[in-house]
Amino acid sequence: MFLVGLTGGIGCGKSTVSKMFCDMDIPLIDSDQIARKVVEPGRKAWRQIRNTFGSSVLEEDGQLNRKKLGQIIFGDAEKRAKLNAITHPAIAKEIFFSICYYLVRGHQFVIIDSPLLYEVNTWIRLVHVIVVSCDDNQQLERLVKRDNFKEEEARSRINAQMSMEEKRKRADYIIHNNGTINNTKNQVQNICHQLKSFKTHWIIRIGIVTIFAVLLSSSYFAGALIYKNLYPS
Repeated sequence: MFLVGLTGGIGCGKSTVSKMFCDMDIPLIDSDQIARKVVEPGRKAWRQIRNTFGSSVLEEDGQLNRKKLGQIIFGDAEKRAKLNAITHPAIAKEIFFSICYYLVRGHQFVIIDSPLLYEVNTWIRLVHVIVVSCDDNQQLERLVKRDNFKEEEARSRINAQMSMEEKRKRADYIIHNNGTINNTKNQVQNICHQLKSFKTHWIIRIGIVTIFAVLLSSSYFAGALIYKNLYPS
């Protein structure tokens, strides 16, 4: 099994592309969903956030007020680093368990959907990376409309991330999400077809089987040697 990264700029339509892959029955690990899961009330990361930032970042029912917390950390690098130190290890652990789950089930590849793929998830060894992109003006317009931001705030959110130009340079595949849904879907289908044509997963599986066989045979011969020394004929 090999790993494929899916990322893009805020407001570029990555969630739409992610759903298209899921509709094609491609296994996908959504880091945003995992990020919400690890801060559910009562969990370790939730308790650490409450102790670090206070109860003011919680709703009445105990749920994390993500918007309020975002306002606290957005302009404060030190507080943002504290939050990352709490959440990133928990998210990485859940992603690792999900990768193991799909590996055991014998999937050819798994897509890891992460908005901060280059900035945060550098520990993941990706074979291919897909970047969802759109025109700058369209990105700004979508963000203002989707999140009800003022234009200045939307620009600040965009500029806080790695530039789309840099993400496109690092990408193996680029999905240009400027046109119709059908146009985007056709690009997703083409990439999916190419990924399915790769034989990388067989190389990895053969390597795993070989390592397992070596370990098993080594254990057998070591056991036989110990037995022979303990019970010489």
